[in-house]
Amino acid sequence: MLSHSSNRPVPGGGNRGPAPPEAFGGGGGGGGRGDGDGVHGFRQQLQRYRLGLLFTIASIVMLFISFTTLFVARRGAGKFDPLTGAFQSDWTPVSLPMKILLINTAVLLVSCILIEIARRAARLEAILVPMSRIPGVRAIRQTSMLWMWATALSGFGFLFGQYHLWQQLHLQGAFLNSSPASTFFFLLTGTHALHLTAGLMVLLYACLAAGPRLSIDRRCITLEITAWYWHFMGVMWVYVMLVLKLMD
Repeated sequence: MLSHSSNRPVPGGGNRGPAPPEAFGGGGGGGGRGDGDGVHGFRQQLQRYRLGLLFTIASIVMLFISFTTLFVARRGAGKFDPLTGAFQSDWTPVSLPMKILLINTAVLLVSCILIEIARRAARLEAILVPMSRIPGVRAIRQTSMLWMWATALSGFGFLFGQYHLWQQLHLQGAFLNSSPASTFFFLLTGTHALHLTAGLMVLLYACLAAGPRLSIDRRCITLEITAWYWHFMGVMWVYVMLVLKLMD
């Protein structure tokens, strides 16, 4: 009596070839999640972080809208002069060093380009690096870490430019409490610099911590969230520039 033979490969058999790697499935030490599906686990983690990023962005937007509303209300405030019968505004504009502001804007926009290159490089590495474990497949050079460091350096350059901007205003006699206009200037630029610093800390974590450095999955997720946050901070800086121009 003939027995039915299965065509499925027997574990440990000599005729079984290497299994194709799964994209985003634990390459570079990112395994061990225990979910049994690398792609599914990666997408679940990414969705959770994206949801947290969405709430963070919403809170920052509301904060800057509140500042802008206060700015518009305070700019139109003043005193009524009974002698002239006219409304006298006490708003004193701040002379903005536009050259420094434009240089800082250019540095921030360049950093947005650099982190986008890093994000795309990390996603490509998450697909191609596991394939390099197949015999005969040449390993690719991982460049996402280099682009991450370039973004971090440009971020520090922007913050240094902001510090130089504040020093220039101090030389002009504009301080935090010297006038309502200078108060709003330091409030807007300082709040933006503070939130950008938070994104820079996450980027440095991705560059220095063992998890993102050794695990392609973690690096890809960290860069995905940080890049979109960084782009958002670039948009918010353009918004701040428009408000400052109105303040000038």
